[in-house]
Amino acid sequence: MRSNRYLIAGLGNPEAKYEQTRHNVGFMFVDWLADYHGTIFTSTKHQSLTTNIRLGTARVTLLKPQTFMNRSGRSVASLMHFWDMDPSNLMVVHDDIDMHPGRVKLVEGGGTGGHNGIRSIVADLGTRDFFRLKIGVGRPGTGGIHPDMEVDKYVLAKFSAAELEHIKERFEEMASGLGDFIRGDVSQAMTRLNAIK
Repeated sequence: MRSNRYLIAGLGNPEAKYEQTRHNVGFMFVDWLADYHGTIFTSTKHQSLTTNIRLGTARVTLLKPQTFMNRSGRSVASLMHFWDMDPSNLMVVHDDIDMHPGRVKLVEGGGTGGHNGIRSIVADLGTRDFFRLKIGVGRPGTGGIHPDMEVDKYVLAKFSAAELEHIKERFEEMASGLGDFIRGDVSQAMTRLNAIK
Protein backbone atom coordinates (compact mmCIF):
# COMPACT_ATOMS: atom_id res chain seq x y z
CA MET A 1 0.00 0.00 0.00
CA ARG A 2 1.33 3.45 -0.93
CA SER A 3 2.19 5.78 1.92
CA ASN A 4 0.52 9.15 2.47
CA ARG A 5 3.65 11.16 1.72
CA TYR A 6 4.46 12.26 -1.82
CA LEU A 7 7.18 14.21 -3.56
CA ILE A 8 6.45 16.39 -6.59
CA ALA A 9 9.76 17.55 -8.09
CA GLY A 10 9.65 20.28 -10.70
CA LEU A 11 12.83 20.42 -12.76
CA GLY A 12 14.66 23.54 -13.89
CA ASN A 13 17.75 25.64 -13.40
CA PRO A 14 18.19 28.13 -10.56
CA GLU A 15 19.16 31.80 -11.15
CA ALA A 16 16.97 34.57 -12.52
CA LYS A 17 18.30 34.32 -16.07
CA TYR A 18 16.63 30.92 -16.47
CA GLU A 19 13.17 32.05 -15.33
CA GLN A 20 10.38 31.39 -17.85
CA THR A 21 12.65 29.37 -20.11
CA ARG A 22 11.36 26.17 -21.67
CA HIS A 23 13.70 24.00 -19.59
CA ASN A 24 12.20 25.54 -16.43
CA VAL A 25 8.58 24.62 -17.06
CA GLY A 26 8.77 22.11 -14.17
CA PHE A 27 9.74 24.95 -11.81
CA MET A 28 6.90 27.02 -13.24
CA PHE A 29 4.28 24.38 -12.48
CA VAL A 30 5.33 23.73 -8.88
CA ASP A 31 5.60 27.50 -8.30
CA TRP A 32 2.02 27.83 -9.56
CA LEU A 33 0.93 24.89 -7.39
CA ALA A 34 2.52 26.38 -4.27
CA ASP A 35 0.86 29.74 -4.95
CA TYR A 36 -2.49 28.02 -5.59
CA HIS A 37 -2.24 26.41 -2.14
CA GLY A 38 -1.14 29.65 -0.48
CA THR A 39 2.43 28.69 0.34
CA ILE A 40 5.94 29.64 -0.78
CA PHE A 41 9.25 27.81 -1.07
CA THR A 42 11.24 28.47 2.11
CA SER A 43 13.23 25.39 3.10
CA THR A 44 16.72 25.11 1.61
CA LYS A 45 17.58 21.57 2.74
CA HIS A 46 18.58 18.72 0.39
CA GLN A 47 20.19 21.13 -2.10
CA SER A 48 16.73 22.33 -3.03
CA LEU A 49 13.89 24.68 -2.29
CA THR A 50 10.88 22.92 -0.78
CA THR A 51 7.46 23.57 0.67
CA ASN A 52 4.61 21.34 1.80
CA ILE A 53 0.95 21.25 0.86
CA ARG A 54 -1.97 19.02 1.84
CA LEU A 55 -4.06 17.21 -0.74
CA GLY A 56 -6.82 15.44 1.15
CA THR A 57 -5.07 13.43 3.85
CA ALA A 58 -1.78 13.29 1.97
CA ARG A 59 1.27 15.39 2.75
CA VAL A 60 2.90 16.51 -0.47
CA THR A 61 6.35 18.06 -0.65
CA LEU A 62 7.03 20.32 -3.63
CA LEU A 63 10.70 20.46 -4.57
CA LYS A 64 12.85 22.57 -6.88
CA PRO A 65 16.44 21.27 -7.16
CA GLN A 66 19.06 24.00 -6.85
CA THR A 67 21.81 21.86 -8.35
CA PHE A 68 21.21 22.79 -12.00
CA MET A 69 19.40 20.41 -14.34
CA ASN A 70 22.20 17.92 -14.95
CA ARG A 71 22.48 17.14 -11.23
CA SER A 72 18.79 17.14 -10.30
CA GLY A 73 19.09 13.62 -8.90
CA ARG A 74 21.20 14.78 -5.96
CA SER A 75 18.41 16.74 -4.29
CA VAL A 76 15.60 14.38 -5.31
CA ALA A 77 17.43 11.30 -4.02
CA SER A 78 18.51 13.08 -0.84
CA LEU A 79 14.94 13.86 0.17
CA MET A 80 13.62 10.48 -1.00
CA HIS A 81 16.19 8.70 1.16
CA PHE A 82 15.57 11.01 4.11
CA TRP A 83 11.86 10.10 4.11
CA ASP A 84 12.52 6.47 3.03
CA MET A 85 9.99 7.13 0.29
CA ASP A 86 8.98 4.57 -2.32
CA PRO A 87 9.74 5.67 -5.91
CA SER A 88 6.07 5.14 -6.82
CA ASN A 89 5.29 8.20 -4.64
CA LEU A 90 7.56 10.44 -6.71
CA MET A 91 6.34 12.53 -9.63
CA VAL A 92 8.88 14.53 -11.63
CA VAL A 93 7.55 17.42 -13.73
CA HIS A 94 9.72 18.37 -16.71
CA ASP A 95 9.83 19.69 -20.25
CA ASP A 96 9.64 17.39 -23.26
CA ILE A 97 10.82 18.58 -26.67
CA ASP A 98 9.24 15.61 -28.47
CA MET A 99 5.70 16.76 -27.64
CA HIS A 100 4.11 19.84 -29.17
CA PRO A 101 3.86 22.89 -26.93
CA GLY A 102 1.19 22.54 -24.26
CA ARG A 103 0.62 18.80 -24.57
CA VAL A 104 0.79 16.97 -21.23
CA LYS A 105 1.54 13.31 -20.55
CA LEU A 106 1.84 11.27 -17.36
CA VAL A 107 3.97 8.14 -17.64
CA GLU A 108 5.43 5.63 -15.22
CA GLY A 109 8.99 4.44 -15.70
CA GLY A 110 10.52 4.19 -19.16
CA GLY A 111 13.64 5.72 -20.62
CA THR A 112 15.14 9.13 -20.04
CA GLY A 113 14.18 10.51 -23.45
CA GLY A 114 17.56 12.24 -23.57
CA HIS A 115 16.54 14.53 -20.69
CA ASN A 116 19.56 15.21 -18.49
CA GLY A 117 17.48 15.92 -15.39
CA ILE A 118 15.68 12.58 -15.66
CA ARG A 119 18.97 10.82 -16.41
CA SER A 120 20.46 12.26 -13.22
CA ILE A 121 17.46 11.20 -11.11
CA VAL A 122 17.55 7.65 -12.51
CA ALA A 123 21.28 7.43 -11.75
CA ASP A 124 20.99 8.73 -8.19
CA LEU A 125 17.85 6.78 -7.26
CA GLY A 126 19.04 3.61 -8.98
CA THR A 127 15.60 3.06 -10.53
CA ARG A 128 13.39 4.24 -13.39
CA ASP A 129 10.22 3.29 -11.53
CA PHE A 130 8.81 6.71 -10.76
CA PHE A 131 6.21 8.90 -12.45
CA ARG A 132 7.06 11.66 -14.92
CA LEU A 133 4.66 14.46 -15.79
CA LYS A 134 5.88 15.72 -19.13
CA ILE A 135 4.98 19.14 -20.51
CA GLY A 136 5.53 19.57 -24.23
CA VAL A 137 7.61 22.54 -25.38
CA GLY A 138 8.14 21.44 -28.99
CA ARG A 139 11.30 20.69 -30.93
CA PRO A 140 13.00 23.30 -33.11
CA GLY A 141 12.63 22.45 -36.78
CA THR A 142 9.22 20.75 -36.42
CA GLY A 143 5.83 22.35 -36.90
CA GLY A 144 7.42 25.65 -37.93
CA ILE A 145 9.15 26.03 -34.55
CA HIS A 146 12.42 28.02 -34.74
CA PRO A 147 13.90 25.89 -37.55
CA ASP A 148 17.37 27.42 -37.26
CA MET A 149 17.78 27.20 -33.47
CA GLU A 150 19.88 24.47 -31.85
CA VAL A 151 18.09 22.34 -29.25
CA ASP A 152 20.27 23.40 -26.31
CA LYS A 153 19.70 27.08 -27.07
CA TYR A 154 16.00 26.51 -27.69
CA VAL A 155 15.28 24.90 -24.30
CA LEU A 156 17.23 27.65 -22.51
CA ALA A 157 15.37 30.40 -24.36
CA LYS A 158 12.37 32.11 -22.78
CA PHE A 159 8.81 31.36 -23.80
CA SER A 160 7.11 34.08 -25.81
CA ALA A 161 4.18 35.76 -24.05
CA ALA A 162 1.71 33.72 -26.13
CA GLU A 163 3.55 30.45 -25.47
CA LEU A 164 3.68 31.18 -21.75
CA GLU A 165 -0.06 31.86 -21.60
CA HIS A 166 -0.74 28.67 -23.59
CA ILE A 167 1.31 26.58 -21.14
CA LYS A 168 -0.11 28.17 -17.99
CA GLU A 169 -3.67 27.58 -19.20
CA ARG A 170 -3.01 23.88 -18.62
CA PHE A 171 -1.90 24.19 -15.00
CA GLU A 172 -5.32 24.06 -13.35
CA GLU A 173 -6.31 20.87 -15.17
CA MET A 174 -2.86 19.44 -14.39
CA ALA A 175 -3.50 20.14 -10.71
CA SER A 176 -6.77 18.20 -10.95
CA GLY A 177 -4.91 15.25 -12.46
CA LEU A 178 -2.36 15.49 -9.69
CA GLY A 179 -5.22 15.25 -7.19
CA ASP A 180 -6.36 11.99 -8.83
CA PHE A 181 -2.79 10.67 -8.58
CA ILE A 182 -2.45 11.54 -4.91
CA ARG A 183 -5.79 9.85 -4.16
CA GLY A 184 -4.35 6.67 -5.66
CA ASP A 185 -6.36 6.70 -8.89
CA VAL A 186 -3.41 6.58 -11.27
CA SER A 187 -5.58 5.40 -14.16
CA GLN A 188 -7.90 8.41 -13.82
CA ALA A 189 -4.90 10.72 -13.47
CA MET A 190 -3.45 9.40 -16.74
CA THR A 191 -6.81 9.67 -18.49
CA ARG A 192 -7.26 13.26 -17.38
CA LEU A 193 -3.68 14.43 -17.91
CA ASN A 194 -3.02 12.64 -21.19
CA ALA A 195 -6.14 14.25 -22.65
CA ILE A 196 -4.51 17.68 -22.37
CA LYS A 197 -3.41 18.32 -25.93
